[in-house]
Amino acid sequence: MTMVAEMGEKSKLIIQNANGSASAKPSHPSQESQDEAKSITRLRREPNMDHRPENYEDVRTDYHPAVFSALERFLPPNLLNARREIKLQHMSDILSSYMPRGERTRAQRHCEYREKIIKHYQPLNRDLYTLNPDRFFVQSFIDAIKENTEESFKRIISEPSPGVYAFSMLQPGFCELLVAEVENFEKWVDVTKFKIMRPNTMNKYGAVLDDFGFYPMLDKLMTEFVTPMATVFFSALLGSTLDSHHGFVVEYSKDRDKDLGFHVDDSEVTLNVCLGKQFTGGDLFFRGVRCDKHVNSETYQE
Repeated sequence: MTMVAEMGEKSKLIIQNANGSASAKPSHPSQESQDEAKSITRLRREPNMDHRPENYEDVRTDYHPAVFSALERFLPPNLLNARREIKLQHMSDILSSYMPRGERTRAQRHCEYREKIIKHYQPLNRDLYTLNPDRFFVQSFIDAIKENTEESFKRIISEPSPGVYAFSMLQPGFCELLVAEVENFEKWVDVTKFKIMRPNTMNKYGAVLDDFGFYPMLDKLMTEFVTPMATVFFSALLGSTLDSHHGFVVEYSKDRDKDLGFHVDDSEVTLNVCLGKQFTGGDLFFRGVRCDKHVNSETYQE
């Protein structure tokens, strides 16, 4: 899922043992010891449904926290009651073994990049980083999510174009705080000369919210508030199975990026939020669904 927000003069927020050794010759384990070691770390064939897995929502990796909770039920008995960090490391090693070497390196570098930012950046308002429905959302949206029916969602939305839904979601106070937080992050980047990764190759200005601490909040936003609506309105696109997100802010102004051309988002669902202070414009245009052969084709007047 892609989450986008625009702000600015206009900005846009778019809602992923070192062991010493004294022996001169290495000892070779017997076949029995090798088999025993494998049995200790081998995953179960069936999940242990009586086991209550740990909560991994605070873990920042390329894998959804639910993956670790589900995989934990398959761990061998000797690991089920181990410390969370031990289980997490073991499961991460298993998942990484299925990734191509280049992808593993990229994921590791991105993880280190995020950790470096979070270690040094001081948030302006830490309350923004923990989702609080009563402070973030308007009451009509909260009520619709609580009822969680197609009828409740239709009461708060309009459909300006087939498959495009508009509705009130965020409180003005939250939007103001989010704009201030993004501006604070941009100031930190400018002062420290920290080189950040921009949200995409099309925008020169903006930041990935996931990279400076918003991952847990956006993950909860996706699973508990976006997925219920996506399940109803995007069932053909498997809206009920959203498992990753790319939340970022891009900025437009007269002396920066002025607009963004037509493109196709690499996501099943995109949540667009227009943020800002005083500006004109900010319109969002849609031109229907594209087939795989014409994703980047030019448009023509009919």
